[in-house]
Amino acid sequence: MHARTAPATSTPRSITALPAHGVWSPVLVPLRPDLSIDSERFLAHAHWLLAQGCHGLALFGTTSEANSFSVPERKALVERVVEGGIAPERLMVGTGCCALTDSVELTRHALDAGCRRVLMLPPFYYKGMSDEGLFRSFAEVIERVGEPALAVFLYHFPRLSGVPVTEGLIALLDDKFPEVVAGVKDSSGDWSNTRMMLDRFPHLAIFPGSEVFLLDGLRSGGAGCITATSNVNAAGARAIFDAWSDGSDTADSMQEAATAVRRAIDRHPGIPAQKYLIAHYGNDPAWRAVRPPMTALTDDAGRDLLDGLADTAFDGARLAVR
Repeated sequence: MHARTAPATSTPRSITALPAHGVWSPVLVPLRPDLSIDSERFLAHAHWLLAQGCHGLALFGTTSEANSFSVPERKALVERVVEGGIAPERLMVGTGCCALTDSVELTRHALDAGCRRVLMLPPFYYKGMSDEGLFRSFAEVIERVGEPALAVFLYHFPRLSGVPVTEGLIALLDDKFPEVVAGVKDSSGDWSNTRMMLDRFPHLAIFPGSEVFLLDGLRSGGAGCITATSNVNAAGARAIFDAWSDGSDTADSMQEAATAVRRAIDRHPGIPAQKYLIAHYGNDPAWRAVRPPMTALTDDAGRDLLDGLADTAFDGARLAVR
């Protein structure tokens, strides 16, 4: 749905007081021919994203194909990224799994690597679970990890997970663990839901999961966005954030431009489409690979994607300099 434009006169509180803020990119994962993680291409892409203006990076969320990778694979990449010079304070590591013990292991590992921010899906296999049951799952992870420095960002993506992070669940966790529960990534695509979170939990860092809602979110007290398409248009999202921060009257036009890019990409499967763009503009075909059950974007679909983006402000030349 289209974002409702908040009044330009909205007065935001200090965004820097939130547990995290800005434009964060959930990072695509390049693969070798044997479908293992190409950590060197990943690291180069991560550094490029930061150079393009991302405030931080999310590892092993949906865009990273997280649930197609094992716990050892995920741990190894986190270690390589930190060893490769990405500051842990600029990372948010996805640690939410179906198995409680996997979530605990990944969360402990993230902390051991210096990454205190974690992004946690609810356990998503069993559907129709109560808020109380989901609360108990998150609570077990937090208590077993037992680290007060931990900052948990709850991940609401009901279209894929099938398990919502409801207002009631957030309230239960926020009440029990006020020093640990830091925010929410709302990938529902429903502005009314994001606005409810902003109104109900103003002390938490509420991140819309798309740059389509970036400016509305900022004007309503939001933290920024954690958006997949920053993998190919980080500069476009950062331009919105900077224009808003500076009080510039260009913020709305920047938002319109980024939204048009997002809409063009969203006409195709998001992960294969963005990998296609990186491969195309970077002249690096290896980037097109995805892990099954996903399939790479076809050549015909890729041409259609390029045609759609030709009518936007998308700058593919940025992807060629990597």
